[in-house]
Amino acid sequence: MSDIHSTLFSFESACQELGVKQHPYILKMLKREEKECLMEFKTSMHLYLAGNNHLLTDVRINDDDCILLQKVLLKNLFITSLDLRFNLICDKGAKILAAMLENNTTLQRLNLMCNEIGPDGAEALARSLHINEMLKVLLLNGNKIDNKGGMSFAQALQINTTLEHLDVGEADLRMESTVALATVLRNNTSIRVIDVSRPLLTTVQEEPVVHFANMLKVNKTLEELHLQKYDMRDFGMHRLAENLMENFTLTYLDLSCNRITRDGVKELAKVLKLNTALCILDLGFNRLEDDGAMHIAEALASLNTNLRCLSVVSNNIGSMGLCAIADAMKTNTTLTNVFIWGNKLEEPVCIAFDSLIKTGRLDLRNTDVKPYIVDGITYLCELSHGIRRNFYYGPTYGEDVPDWQVRGLNPRSVKLDDDMTSLFD
Repeated sequence: MSDIHSTLFSFESACQELGVKQHPYILKMLKREEKECLMEFKTSMHLYLAGNNHLLTDVRINDDDCILLQKVLLKNLFITSLDLRFNLICDKGAKILAAMLENNTTLQRLNLMCNEIGPDGAEALARSLHINEMLKVLLLNGNKIDNKGGMSFAQALQINTTLEHLDVGEADLRMESTVALATVLRNNTSIRVIDVSRPLLTTVQEEPVVHFANMLKVNKTLEELHLQKYDMRDFGMHRLAENLMENFTLTYLDLSCNRITRDGVKELAKVLKLNTALCILDLGFNRLEDDGAMHIAEALASLNTNLRCLSVVSNNIGSMGLCAIADAMKTNTTLTNVFIWGNKLEEPVCIAFDSLIKTGRLDLRNTDVKPYIVDGITYLCELSHGIRRNFYYGPTYGEDVPDWQVRGLNPRSVKLDDDMTSLFD
């Protein structure tokens, strides 16, 4: 089964074998792909079955539907990516998909974000990684896999050498599993991206942060690390910073939603001055204030030439700090994306960013504010932009549809077409 026609035939045969009706959502997406293949030759397919697309989703995928998907995918060579986010898949369905992964030799990406998978389902998926040598991306964000599931993935990462992206953020991990994952990453050479955000921690000693900091000192392959909602304070930030000074592979660091203050970010500014590989830095929803923003601005204005994206949203930063960042952009030519909404956007800040936008130094697509003038006074309004704008979902029509999002039909344009057709009837 190496094309859409054989995949459709396999789907119809599986429905007959199981004695079930053809699932309307799966059938629609396969038929949609068949039409696209008439216009363009394709050697692989992204099967989009997300449950949160109101323009495309007919019926959400449940555990019983996973049996049908297993039969279709078991020997399929055409589908290389499967998106099942925001559906009704529980442990039973996860175990079925895990059994499929043990035998599938084509699927490279599996998105199970925001389903209802628990510790047992996560354990089955992790165990399948002991055998599977093809899967590169596994997203489980928003599933309550708990400590048992996290420990299972830590064990799998000691064996699996092909998985490159693992997302277990917002998954109720606990102390033992976060420390285990950090420890395993010391020797793992395949993981490029990992999200372990929002664990359920009962300690104030920041042990998980310390373990991740020590891991960054020796790991030479990790490129993206998400540590949101770790209750991280300046001590943890200090430990991260001193180890980041010896890391030249990490390009994306997400420290949003913590308790980092000016003292912690002062240490991070020292890392920026060393001009490490860091390109994207998310410090949103911390406590930087003016002094913290000025530490960052100083590093950007003088020595750093690698950072391209900076987020300091909702950090109680006033005119001094935000204007310092704006001034730094006049001498720094590599920083292109800046996000500042949620701070004290007083008139000097509005004028400074208005100037950056008017001169072309800052593109409106690369920031979350837009200037406007009322009675001769410059203000900033919010734009729906951000570093992870399309993390959970993306637009289905227009000019901003991400690559992974299947384009839908604009209901307003469909209605207009129907009205225009009726004029000629």
